[in-house]
Amino acid sequence: MTTVNDPITLEIIQNSLQAAADEMFAAMRKTAMSSIIYEVLDMGTGVLDAKGQLASSGAGIPGFVGVLDKSVKVLAEKFSKPGEIEPGDVFITNDPYYGGVTHLNDLIVAMPVFVDGTLIAWTANIAHNSDIGGIAPGSLSADAREIFQEGLRLPAIKLISKGEPVRPVFEIITVNSRMPDFIEGDLWAAIASVRIGAKRLSELATKYGVETFQTAVENFITVGEQMSLTEIAKLPKGTFELTEEQDDGRFFNVKLTISDDEFVVDLRDNPEQSDGPFNASFDDTLVSTQVAFKSLTDPALKANEGTFRPVKLLTREGTVFHAKEPAAVGFYYEVGIRVYDLICRCLAPHMKGAIPAGHFASIAGTFIGGIHPDTGRQYTIIEPQIGGWGAERGADGNSAIFSAVHGETFNCPAEISEARNGLIIDRMALNLEDGGEGEFCGGRGIMLDYRIRRDDSFVTIGYTRAKIRPWALEGGNEGSNNYALIRRKDGGEERYAFVSGLRVDKDDVIRIITGAGGGYGDPKKRDPAKVKADIKNGFLTPERAAEIFGLRDEG
Repeated sequence: MTTVNDPITLEIIQNSLQAAADEMFAAMRKTAMSSIIYEVLDMGTGVLDAKGQLASSGAGIPGFVGVLDKSVKVLAEKFSKPGEIEPGDVFITNDPYYGGVTHLNDLIVAMPVFVDGTLIAWTANIAHNSDIGGIAPGSLSADAREIFQEGLRLPAIKLISKGEPVRPVFEIITVNSRMPDFIEGDLWAAIASVRIGAKRLSELATKYGVETFQTAVENFITVGEQMSLTEIAKLPKGTFELTEEQDDGRFFNVKLTISDDEFVVDLRDNPEQSDGPFNASFDDTLVSTQVAFKSLTDPALKANEGTFRPVKLLTREGTVFHAKEPAAVGFYYEVGIRVYDLICRCLAPHMKGAIPAGHFASIAGTFIGGIHPDTGRQYTIIEPQIGGWGAERGADGNSAIFSAVHGETFNCPAEISEARNGLIIDRMALNLEDGGEGEFCGGRGIMLDYRIRRDDSFVTIGYTRAKIRPWALEGGNEGSNNYALIRRKDGGEERYAFVSGLRVDKDDVIRIITGAGGGYGDPKKRDPAKVKADIKNGFLTPERAAEIFGLRDEG
């Protein structure tokens, strides 16, 4: 078949790649067993070329956009001998030291796509799974000291061989999970997803010809790079540096060097890796860097390999942003989001009006579990939380939105949590604590109450921005903190930002508090009509209005 190079055909193929990735996402969502996947959408899909380069991203968490290419490249290199990758094969990995990127809970499933015996592409997905073993239910523990304690490690292996399940692998995975039926059900949802994607790509390449298909993919990647270079031209040029204190007293540093064709992020001057699970792999740090770069350039366009070619990341192995095996990495996401926030804060003074003040900047992962009081089965609820975003020039920040690297997700509806898990959602409301005031105010975080229904349950949380508040701009006030309160049925109350496997009993309440974003501009310049509206709506007392905004209640 003759190769077709006309722009209309190439555009049709490129849009079809996106459609395939989106169909994969829908298939996985509709067939998964865990609410963290089908309700929260803690997942992502993508299409990659034969070499593992991202050809088109699907829906899902922004922080997962750049994960799949890194994993598939490892698979392609590991199984590079003739006959090691065959039609019908499906592979799995989760270990950040062997093809995974994030932490062991995130299973990556990938499938090679063949047409007439030629490997033309890969389809892949990633999703957070409720329990992959380890020392704690939910597989996350702030007490973990090495990755061996965090669950089952899958170092880029074959899950399906020529269309047939590799039964011992399935058995190893399920026997290591406290929720074996859930993990197996979610695995088959992931397999169905990559299979439908592979079918669509095969049909596409057969229709237009393999060479035309490959030309379209290469063209799309080239266009992605060109568009990023166009956007880099609009960024300030030079070297910019920022050092910021963290909740635990350490200081994180970023140095950015922006030229006409490169966006260099230097993280070499940072602390040694933690002896706990507060580390990120090089690849995950790169993903967080890519998300920041995408948001600063053209966030609306779909991402591919070319989009991120101008990005260069410099790290030092053995540090918090480039963990060395066997470091624990369970709470990698609280490290990765620091990279995003550092980059934005570093550039904000040099891009006035283009970058908002700091947001609550935590995934605020909340893990609650135990034995379901109605079914007697183990349950683990996994909830990223929503919070306040920073104000910007001309507008208040958004309230109750997911954090920057965790967008495209949803909070689990109370009805689903109560039906599937052994607890009750007493209430969800905006958090009205002080913070984020300015001419334009930061968005509000939330207050969310989980009430436990059975004794001997547990809670694990890991929040950052628990002491160091979200940053403000142009004289605004800093935002407020993220934390949790354990309100005991006897009236006692305990405050935590990190805790693992804490026992909670019937009628204890776990209250989640997420922060307000930073304010923008002098609070005394705020429009009095907005202040009065906040007083009327109960968001602000007259006394507080007088103190912060200089407004007197005239009755």
